[in-house]
Parts: sequence; C-alpha cells; structure tokens
Amino acid sequence: MATPIQNAHYKTIRATCLIANTAYLILRIFYLTLFLINQLYILVWIDLATIVIYGLCFILIKNKKFYVYALVCGNEFFLFIIATTLLIGFNTGFHFYLIGLSVVSFFTSYFSKKKNIRAAIIWACLSIAIYLTLYLVTQFNQPYYQIEQWLTVTLSITHIIVVFLFLIFYLVTFLKYALTLERRIINESRTDELTEINNRYALYDFFAQESDKSTKALALFDIDDFKKINDLHGHVTGDYVLKRVAEIMTNVLNDSFVCRYGGEEFIIVLDQEGQFEKLEALRKVIEAEQFEYEGEKLNVTITIGASPYLKDITLERWIELADEKMYQGKKSGKNRTII
Repeated sequence: MATPIQNAHYKTIRATCLIANTAYLILRIFYLTLFLINQLYILVWIDLATIVIYGLCFILIKNKKFYVYALVCGNEFFLFIIATTLLIGFNTGFHFYLIGLSVVSFFTSYFSKKKNIRAAIIWACLSIAIYLTLYLVTQFNQPYYQIEQWLTVTLSITHIIVVFLFLIFYLVTFLKYALTLERRIINESRTDELTEINNRYALYDFFAQESDKSTKALALFDIDDFKKINDLHGHVTGDYVLKRVAEIMTNVLNDSFVCRYGGEEFIIVLDQEGQFEKLEALRKVIEAEQFEYEGEKLNVTITIGASPYLKDITLERWIELADEKMYQGKKSGKNRTII
C-alpha cells in the first residue's frame, strides 16, 4: 500500500505531466497556424508530427510511464529546436527552450525513481552544447527560409514569455511539493508512532510557542505497574494498553495538549482552572475501563502529578515539578491525582 508521501509524489508528477503536455500541444497548434500562414511547409510537416507525438503522450501519462514521457519530450524538444533554428533563424528564439530544458532535467531527475542527478547534468551540458552550436552555425549560415520581420518578432516574444512561464511553472510545482513534504515530515516527526498522538518534540514546540503559560498546568502520569503488564502479558499487550490509554486521554481531555513523553509516561498541558476535576475524570475513566486484548482482561490504573507554571521556569523544571507530585502519588498508594 502506498504511503501518503508516495501518493503526493505520484499526484504531483501526474498533474505536472498532464498540464505540461496540454500546454505543449496548444503551443504546437499555435506554431502550426503561423507556419501555414507563412507557407513554411517543411515546418508544417515537422509540427504536425510533433502534434501527433504529444497526442500519443497522453497515453504514456495515463499508463504512468512518466520517465518515458520525459525522455520523449526532451528528445523531441532538442530535435524541434535544432530544426526550427536552422530553418528560420536564431533570432526567432527557439533556442530559449534549451534554458528551460536544463531546469526541467533536474526537476525530472528529482521525481524519478533513481533520482539520478548525473543524468540531469548530462542533459544540461547537452543543452549548452546545442545552444552554442546553433549560435555558431547560424552566424556563418543563412536560414533556409527568409521570413518576415513580424514573424521573427512574434516568435521571439512568444518564446521569451513561454520560457519564463515554463520556468515559473516547474519551480512553483517543485516548491509546493517541497513545502508539502516538509510539513508532512515535521508533522510525522512530532507524532508518536505507536499511539499517534504528540511526542516530546511536539511538546518542546508547544512550550516555545505558547504565549500565556501563566494560566497553564502541566500534568505527568504513567501507567501503574506497567512493567508487570509487559512481563506477564507481553509487549504486544503493553502496546495495546498504551494506545488505548492515549485514545482515552485524547477523548476525555480534547481541549488540552496531550503527548506521550516516553515509555509509559504521558504529559498533559491544561488550564489551571478545573485541572483537578479534569485529571480526576481521566484517572477514573481509565480505572473503570475494561482493557481486553486477545481474551486477556487487564485492570489498568494511572498516577498523576500536576504543577502550575511558575514564572520563567524551563520546560525541564516544569516537568520535574510534576514528576515530584506524581512520585508522591506513587508513594501514597498509586492510582491517584496529586496537584
């Protein structure tokens, strides 16, 4: 089954290919119109061939042959640029596409399965070589067709605009994907893999970003005699208990920040007002919950210690204060809330 990152990767590639191929096809139809008006029949036939190619490319995209599609487009562009430049001149600006192809080669390499940067460098170097060759050849040789000035200017302006749009489109697409990926990675790095709630790194972020800590209290609790659960029933059962406790905590304290701090320890940051009642409600729900895993019934209790925020204390010290309260609860018999 594909991961969320793989799905985002596939959607980005598919959408990019569909948009790009549609744009290429429209552009070639535009060229065909200009070539017909100016009776440039060799270019008419070349352009008709490219229109057929881009029409067939939709089949490659539909069948997820994205790398093959990129190769077809890249090679077709090279041949088309060479043919048009030699036939109607360097000043028409078809060579500008070579700049865009250099950028697209790196874009394609990033999204390919192999992520082969060497291939992108080869394509970029090839683009430079073709660009320089066309420049030198056209300096000493007249183009096959002598076209009117308005067509030269039209094509040149068109290519300047299209190549800029070309670069913006691919760079924006890459940036949007990178930002989405970055957000997903940050989110996953702040989520506990087992319980799917916040982890200690999310707690650090929360503490740093919380502007009004003076009204907050931090509660620390762990599962009483959790080691016995693991020893008697196995770690798989222990994992079930951790996940179920996290679910209950999230449901009971849905307006508070909750996280798994490590092992069987959990942390809650909640409003000081009514904190005891809320924490006691959590403790009682867990005590009353019938934990059952693969036919084994378990009685689970927790001991909670809580401390209000004190001015200018660090997060580590705040946790220590709550831990001291929890330790008092452990010493006095467990399954209780101390604030």
